[in-house]
Amino acid sequence: MKALTHQLLSLFAAPVLAGLLGAYAPFTSAAEAPKEIRIAVPDVGAGQNHSGGGLVDVLYTRKLLEKEFAKDGIEIKWTHFKGAGPVINEAFANGQVDFAYLGDLAAIIGKASGLDTRLLAATGRGVNHYLGVQPGSGIKTLADLKGKRVGIFRGTASQLSFDNALASAGLSEKDLKVISLDFNAALAALAAKQIDATWGLAGLFALREKGLAEIPLSTRDLGGAGTLQAVLIGNGAFVDAHPEITQRLLKVELQALAWAGAEANHAAFIDLVSNQAGYPPIVLQTEYKDRPLAEALSPQLDAGFLGQLDASIQAARQYGLIRRDFKAADWARPDYLAGAARLAAAQPVAQVR
Repeated sequence: MKALTHQLLSLFAAPVLAGLLGAYAPFTSAAEAPKEIRIAVPDVGAGQNHSGGGLVDVLYTRKLLEKEFAKDGIEIKWTHFKGAGPVINEAFANGQVDFAYLGDLAAIIGKASGLDTRLLAATGRGVNHYLGVQPGSGIKTLADLKGKRVGIFRGTASQLSFDNALASAGLSEKDLKVISLDFNAALAALAAKQIDATWGLAGLFALREKGLAEIPLSTRDLGGAGTLQAVLIGNGAFVDAHPEITQRLLKVELQALAWAGAEANHAAFIDLVSNQAGYPPIVLQTEYKDRPLAEALSPQLDAGFLGQLDASIQAARQYGLIRRDFKAADWARPDYLAGAARLAAAQPVAQVR
């Protein structure tokens, strides 16, 4: 396990460390330690449990951050928002959130709207989306959606994913009857035959298992068009005041990924996330079949990932979802991840049970 940890950490951090360890002095902060760390997560679960998906569920269910900060008397406050990105951005604006795990569009909208956030890590790369339709509807392609009622969670990464998917087929939202529904409301509306289709995450498979939906295509079938990225962002005021705490939070994430990335733990990771989210295990087994977890969940803010974010920023501007653009590199703070990698290399892998 120790050897694997160092292998993963070198994969995540070596390019960053090489350029940054000599360029950044160790963080120092005179700010008084906070009494709590407030973490916001979109609730994407299809069952009764709160779920943020991926490593978020590992951190949450196994209380890894609680264990890390218990000795400091710092409480970890998780909030799973059914309203996802739009509500989380509002919470950021009101100073109610310190960190948030978000899909690309919501984080981009917040930044473009003037929220003072720091891009701290990648949390998902090339996340697939799926088209869910009524059984027997005859909808097989995106072109078949013309004039149809489609439920989309506007203001979230799913909207940007859908717009990019439509564009790949020469379509736009104007060709459809788009209804703004949150994830659970869209699933319920599809099951009740109140809409013809929806575009979303793996929760659609739970409906398919019950015979309430068909899934004729996904971003895999579109050559990757419509896949999204996920990120961890921090409230600028909190991050600047508490750099060491920020590094420690990222350190725990690196340790959790070292556990999940071990081949011996692959099945346990799939079971943990599937159980928490209420998805059939086959969904995640398929998602990660040809993609090592160390790659799919790598936190590196590398050139490739930042390039994908830049493409998302430009697409959001093109579709009128934001009014001003910016460069992902100006948003990113890889120095915090570099410091976290130093800490993780010096400590054992977090035990996930």
